[in-house]
Amino acid sequence: MNVRQLPHVVIVGAGFGGLTAAKGLRNAPVRITLVDRNNYHLFQPLLYQVAIAGLVPSQVAYPLRTIFRRQKNLAFQMGEVTSIDFEARYIKLNGSVIAYDYLLLAVGGETNFFGMESVQQNGFQIKDIESAVATRNHLLKMFEKASREADSEKRKAMLTFVVVGGGPTGVETSGALAELISHVMKREYPALNIGEARVILLEAGEALIASYPDELRRATHRLLGKKNVEVMFNARLTDYNGQRVLLADGTEIKSNTLIWTAGVKAAGITNRLGVEVAGSGRVRTEAALQLPGHPEVYVLGDAAYLENGNGQPLPMLSTVAIQQGKSVAENIQRALKGLEQKPFRYRDPGLLATIGRNAAVARIWGLSFSGLIAWLIWVVLHIYRIIGFRNRLVVFINWAWEYFFYDNQVRLITRE
Repeated sequence: MNVRQLPHVVIVGAGFGGLTAAKGLRNAPVRITLVDRNNYHLFQPLLYQVAIAGLVPSQVAYPLRTIFRRQKNLAFQMGEVTSIDFEARYIKLNGSVIAYDYLLLAVGGETNFFGMESVQQNGFQIKDIESAVATRNHLLKMFEKASREADSEKRKAMLTFVVVGGGPTGVETSGALAELISHVMKREYPALNIGEARVILLEAGEALIASYPDELRRATHRLLGKKNVEVMFNARLTDYNGQRVLLADGTEIKSNTLIWTAGVKAAGITNRLGVEVAGSGRVRTEAALQLPGHPEVYVLGDAAYLENGNGQPLPMLSTVAIQQGKSVAENIQRALKGLEQKPFRYRDPGLLATIGRNAAVARIWGLSFSGLIAWLIWVVLHIYRIIGFRNRLVVFINWAWEYFFYDNQVRLITRE
C-alpha cells in the first residue's frame, strides 16, 4: 500500500500522553503527524528543579526529532493548533490544514489562577521552561539585591519566599528552595544574615498532599519542618501585589516572591472546540477516551475528563497520561482491525513526593515509606523516566555532586 494511503493519525501535543501514544503506534500500519508548539518533550516533574537552580533546561527537555528519528512512520511538525473541524476531520495549524483519520488530543494543561489576576500578574509559576527560568532568575536576583540592601524591612521582604499550594509541586518546590538557602546561599553570601530568609508554604486546606494517605501527609509536614519550611494551613490567598501577600483572614506577609503551584486546568484550546467540558476545562470522554459523537477522536492526559470507579475524575498526573497514551495506541490498532474498543482503566502505580535531600514520601505496593528510602526510590524512578541516556547521566552526576559537596552548579541569572 502507498504510504499516503495509510490511515493518518494526527497527535496534538508531545507531552507524556502524546509521546507514549506515538511510540505505541511505531509498528502500526499508519502514518503519524505529531504536532507541538515546542520542538522538545519536557519532563515536567523535574521542572521545579530548574526554578530553584538545580538543573538547566536542557537536562529536563529532549528534542522530538531526535526521539523519533528512527520511527519511520512519524513526521513532526512544529506549530500551534488554532482550530479543529470535527465534521470535516482536519486541524488548522499556523494557517495550514492537516486532515486526519484519527485525532489524538493530548494538549496538556496550564496554570489555573482561579481568576486572581493580581497573582497572575505579580506572582511566578512553574509550568514550562520559560516560567521556570524566569522564577530562577528572580530568586537569584533577590539574594543579590538583599546582599546590598541596608533597610532591614526591605531585605527581609526580599528574603521571604512564599509558595502557594500544598500539593506535590508545592511541597517539592518549598523543600528544595529551603535547602538551596541553607546549604548553598549561606556559603555564597557570607555577609548576609541568612537567618532572615524564610520559606512559607500556604495551603488553603487542612492537610498537605491531600490525596496521599494520612501517615504520608504527617511525614511530609514533619520533613518540611526539619527543612525550616513554615507551613500555614487554612491559608486562603486573596491578593498579591508583588510586595504583600494578603490572606482571607486578614493576615499580611511582606514578600517580593510568590510562587503559585495551587492549580492546573486543561489547555485553553479545549474551551474553543465546541464540545462539552467539565471541571478545569477538561473534555468529557467516553470510557475508551473517545470524544462523544466522534469515535475517531481521542482525548487524553490533562485535557481529558474521565471518572474512576469512585465517581471522582482521574488526577492530572503524568502517570495517568502515560497509561492513557498506551491505551489509545492499542485502541487505534483495534479500530483498524474492526475490533471493539477497550475502556480505559487506570492502575495506580503509587505516590511519590520529595522534600529534599534524604527526605521524601512514597506509597508503593500498598506500603508507605518516608525519609531516605523514599528519597532513593524517587531518585531512581525519576532518572529512569528521563528521556535520553545523556540526560539521565548528566542529571545523575549533577545530583551526586550536589549531594556530596553541597554545591549547585547552575546558579545563573540569564536574560529573559
